[in-house]
Amino acid sequence: MHTPSPSHADAVRGLLAALAVVVFWSGFNIVSRFGATASFTPFDIAALRFGVSGAIALPLYLRFVPRRDWPRHMVLAAVGGLGYGLLVYSGFAFAPSAHAGVFVNGGIPFWTIVIMAVMSGFRIARPTVIALALSTCGLLLIGFESLLAPTHGREWVGDLLFLSAALCWAVFGLLMRRWQIKPQLGILGIASFSALAYLPVYLLWLRANIAAASWGEIALQGVYQGIVASMLAAGFYSYAVQKVGASEASMMLALVPAFTAIGAFFILGEALGLSTIIGIAVVSVGALLGALPPAALARLRALRSR
Repeated sequence: MHTPSPSHADAVRGLLAALAVVVFWSGFNIVSRFGATASFTPFDIAALRFGVSGAIALPLYLRFVPRRDWPRHMVLAAVGGLGYGLLVYSGFAFAPSAHAGVFVNGGIPFWTIVIMAVMSGFRIARPTVIALALSTCGLLLIGFESLLAPTHGREWVGDLLFLSAALCWAVFGLLMRRWQIKPQLGILGIASFSALAYLPVYLLWLRANIAAASWGEIALQGVYQGIVASMLAAGFYSYAVQKVGASEASMMLALVPAFTAIGAFFILGEALGLSTIIGIAVVSVGALLGALPPAALARLRALRSR
């Protein structure tokens, strides 16, 4: 799966887009966990995600996307919309957001590199392997206390759901790059087909508790899940994948737990333990190494050899 190296301008734009996704998903972990532990069922949160994004996207999709492209968009909706959304929201019902940071945001680069390795005959560049190892160690340090805390029965179920969600998102990113679908059209398709497939099932058969939530809670979940997470984050991630590559963009997501921990320190006053601080430093080095394009890594090696 050889792809041409991105130009300097494309690399900068791609990495900035990936950094925006880091910010969006840092809030996503907190907002989703809040919703899953409040009045909502996982099905309610998914309905708000797909309902809001679908209402915005469907008219635009029908106008701008030709029918010949619909089958590919349906596949993207199945993995990057329904698959990812339902699995991750179900996981939040069992495990805390710290676990999502480790298993979702650490799982996406892991699965991306594994899939690329299988498709390329296990020819993966050494810097990529080192970056993945560093990021994994850093993520485990960040989630050290949470992962070793006494469990309440079924947190492992949530962890498996998070890993499955990460696999879905990795497949989504690779398909977006392979099919060269424009990010804005791909996101319209995911939102439209996810809403059309999910909402009838939700209204007719799934357990709903949305009536017990306040209007403020509904508005928070609707705006963040339906616009920020479903459309903005997915669109920026698709753009980053096409500009710098799937493995490079996915490695940046390893920064999400670090951003979440730092944000919680300044906004919520949550303490940063020594293992978390070390983990932030390690995962940042790993994410930077994995996100740099090959040309930049070659320049760094040249400077080091002087």
